[in-house]
Amino acid sequence: MRFTGVMVLGGVATLLLAGCAPPSAAPEEDGGPADFALGTIDWEPCKNEEELAEAPEWDGDPEWLETLECGTLDVPLDHADPGQGTIGLAMVRRPAEGADEDRIGSLVLNPGGPGETGVDLLDFPMFDDPILSAFDLVSFDPRGVGDSGGFACGDWFALDEARSAVEDPTRVSDAELGALEEAARAYADDCAEEVGEDFLAAIGTVNVVRDLDLIREALGDERLSYVGFSYGTYIGALYAEMYPENTRALVLDGAVETERPNVEVAVDQAEGFQYAWDLFVEDCSAAGECPFSDPAASEGWMADLLEDLDADPPMARDVEVDGATLMSMISQQLYYENSGDLLAATLTALDEDTQGAGEYLDVLYDDTFAEYEEESDDWSDKPGMTWADEEAALTAINCADRTDPTDADAYRRAAQEAAVDSPLFGSDLVWEQLPCAYWPDTEEAPSGFTAPDAPPIVVVGTLGDPATPYTWAEELAGQLDSAVLLTYEGTGHTAYAYGDPCVDPAVDSYLLTGEMPEEGLSCPAWEW
Repeated sequence: MRFTGVMVLGGVATLLLAGCAPPSAAPEEDGGPADFALGTIDWEPCKNEEELAEAPEWDGDPEWLETLECGTLDVPLDHADPGQGTIGLAMVRRPAEGADEDRIGSLVLNPGGPGETGVDLLDFPMFDDPILSAFDLVSFDPRGVGDSGGFACGDWFALDEARSAVEDPTRVSDAELGALEEAARAYADDCAEEVGEDFLAAIGTVNVVRDLDLIREALGDERLSYVGFSYGTYIGALYAEMYPENTRALVLDGAVETERPNVEVAVDQAEGFQYAWDLFVEDCSAAGECPFSDPAASEGWMADLLEDLDADPPMARDVEVDGATLMSMISQQLYYENSGDLLAATLTALDEDTQGAGEYLDVLYDDTFAEYEEESDDWSDKPGMTWADEEAALTAINCADRTDPTDADAYRRAAQEAAVDSPLFGSDLVWEQLPCAYWPDTEEAPSGFTAPDAPPIVVVGTLGDPATPYTWAEELAGQLDSAVLLTYEGTGHTAYAYGDPCVDPAVDSYLLTGEMPEEGLSCPAWEW
């Protein structure tokens, strides 16, 4: 799965911000610490026969899982001072299917986030046969994520409660702002205390890029072939800036913004979700499949529905579905281009009988929350446990990657703007960035980079992408000197490797031969 994600926080789901902007001058380029002896990766099967036999259907195709190999690569925690110790990066590989003489090398993948596990990305088949024949597929959990030192910290539920207590998101009072400040500061302080400021300072993207070059070296590849989705585009773009001589081919799909503070990026993303919703509403009403007569009527209809759900929530999987929970499920569905039918049917069922729409709500609930509920089983039933943010890496990496405002009023202004521009999705995306106002100092990563010495790069942008707006793809393609933009005219988050008959062949050809897509290539929306 390649998406920014949706996380349950105290019954209210929070949209996770995809990507962020680095603050200032570029770090000194190097090929890694001279006194660090890079080890090897000892590959072994990821699952034994018993685990493969017991793997549930949703855990992946057993025949595909059987081909996966797992390993660990130790890298310096501090690349400037390897003596401070190492961190083990969890890795996964799917060996190339073709003959040795036809093998190009490794194709390293990142699914996005930040905070998404790369190891899990390969649980399901990806790519067409030519790619599978020519490349070992490789992915990894970046530092601070999953099995590469992943962590949970802070009581995010307190910040969630403070957000929920805001009566009018377009007019946040001083008292409401004070409660938000208190919760965000406590979260940042708790993370610094529980994890350590040195560790938090070391997990920004600039160090992930340094790790990536060591991964390339350990894999035995002279130059890097890479596909990054969503936040993974930032990793790839920064790699092209820092290690152009080690770059072979980069595909950056679902580009993130790389220049501005997260508080501003969050406003963009709220508008992106609103735009994706508006596209769905337009198509749904035109087809006569929605309970509202036209797009103009949808806003009032949704307001009434959310109010009804808050007053008398129906059940889904023994959980009450209030307005915020429904919006979380809708947000998740907007990530997928083929989700319109289910979404339309659910809204119609709710219009006919809010208490009788359980069948549709169950499906939406499972799609949105089942993974997170399963992951939380280890801690949710422990007495005395406070709610820890299991996606803490998202916040930590975002806060590390750029300079954010330290004045809470800047967040209030941005949140109020987002609430006006995007009534359904707005202000929460901004408030999630407030802990960065109190975050410990981190190493600065470059801004304004253009990767002038890098070989040709392909940026892929989707017109109706909710999480990474198309304007970001235009910006990144314009920012990188050697980049070409490939446009997908559909919706959903990212476009490559879904089997699209226009996007996939153009990108495959680039990865296999270096042939760039034609300038201005625009692929029509795929009929699912």
